[in-house]
Amino acid sequence: MPVNYSDALPSDSGILTLAETYKKEGNTLIIDGGDILQGTPLTQYYLEHCGQYPFHPVALSMNAAGYDYITLGNHDFNYGYDVLKDYLHALNAQCLCANVHDLRGELGILEKTIHILPNGLRIGMTGIVTDFVKIWESKKNLAGLAISDSFETAKSMYEELRPECDVCVCIYHGGFERDLVTGALLFDTGENVGGRICEELGFDIVLTGHQHIEVPGIKIADTHAVQLPDGAAQYIRLNGQTDSEDGIQIQSELMPAGSRCAAEPYHTILPLEKEVQRWLDQPVGTLDVNIVPEEKLYAAQQGSRLAALFNQIQMDATGAQFSCTSLGNQPAGMPKDVTIRSIIAAYLFANTLVVLEVTEDILKAALERCAAYFTLENGVPSISDVFLKPKIEHYNYDFYAGLRYTFDLRRPVGQRVISIAGADGSPLGKGPFSLCTSNYRATGTGGYEVLRKCPVLWRGNKEMAQLAAAYIRGRSPLTVPEPDGPVIVY
Repeated sequence: MPVNYSDALPSDSGILTLAETYKKEGNTLIIDGGDILQGTPLTQYYLEHCGQYPFHPVALSMNAAGYDYITLGNHDFNYGYDVLKDYLHALNAQCLCANVHDLRGELGILEKTIHILPNGLRIGMTGIVTDFVKIWESKKNLAGLAISDSFETAKSMYEELRPECDVCVCIYHGGFERDLVTGALLFDTGENVGGRICEELGFDIVLTGHQHIEVPGIKIADTHAVQLPDGAAQYIRLNGQTDSEDGIQIQSELMPAGSRCAAEPYHTILPLEKEVQRWLDQPVGTLDVNIVPEEKLYAAQQGSRLAALFNQIQMDATGAQFSCTSLGNQPAGMPKDVTIRSIIAAYLFANTLVVLEVTEDILKAALERCAAYFTLENGVPSISDVFLKPKIEHYNYDFYAGLRYTFDLRRPVGQRVISIAGADGSPLGKGPFSLCTSNYRATGTGGYEVLRKCPVLWRGNKEMAQLAAAYIRGRSPLTVPEPDGPVIVY
């Protein structure tokens, strides 16, 4: 729907507005790169009340827009097999996702296809999702599914498709591990292998996603690659021409979503949308102060009041000795009069909680990753490019509660944590200790590999937004804790 759910104001975004701008004729394909079942309050509300509605709002919108093919994104697995099946069965588009193996055989996913356009051109296509789904997603949500290696699957599909098609396309829900200007390797975790797919395989077109970088079109080796920001406010229009002399000529550009929707399925979805808005505006409770939006660099140095509130909620829910949380890329706050909307706007992630067994050495290693957020420019702290390129990743800076710690930014990255103590300043000791974090961070994602192998002491099943609403409702009016940032030496 064309709305910004954080403030309920109209927005030039959404599948319904995109549909009005698409110009589809016989030799056109409309393709989606995944991550569509999670990310807005509408889908969250629908999935909790789907029995009340005789339609699937996402599939209905996609069908109206004329989508031909999709692949799956990592967030499309967040609600498990049956939710994924309901979506795919309601969808007219064909799902291509070669490295997702459906052990039950009920989803209708294909590994690859040859689509012959009316002009006779044979378009060979496959879809791939980042295999980090195996790391991030809970076992129950992957029940009935197996995920194989992204690159090796893409390689196998390319070798099968190439002899049979004129144009070879990979829809890859993953991003680039290299700097797109210099080619320098930025990550070697395997989460993103878009650069390797382009460089080592021979796809003509690679449609990437996942990182939300704005890449209207770039040539990597002999492959034309693109990527879109998130939020369905833009789409990519890609035009290709082939001839026997010059081969394939490709141009692509970013296009705006526009502001108009067709009457249908807008009016069919509207009753659901009104219920979502009523739900979002439900009062939850009150805080003793307004939490104003916090500028990122300032919050990382001085501490975040919003993060302090979430850490307090996490520690209360789990009884852990220490807690860490992260915030979204955009500065966020929370008004004194708290609603469901203000909680969701402040905490953007569909995370649950995990309590890990950690030691002093593990805490130090995790804090070293936090300390890498900073660099010194003319002797003054600023944000390191490591957290800004190729995509902005403020959400990979963690705020800790229950600890006091000092960063010396004059020292090399990896050697900056010069002291760790308990909240009262007492020596920490070797441990073990209990640390509450999100299910996302517990996988080691975001540069926190040290957490991946920690024993799990407890795993919750309620999303953080639910926990926050219950906590604030039960303690209203709530005193917001003071922020507690690191001591920084520079």
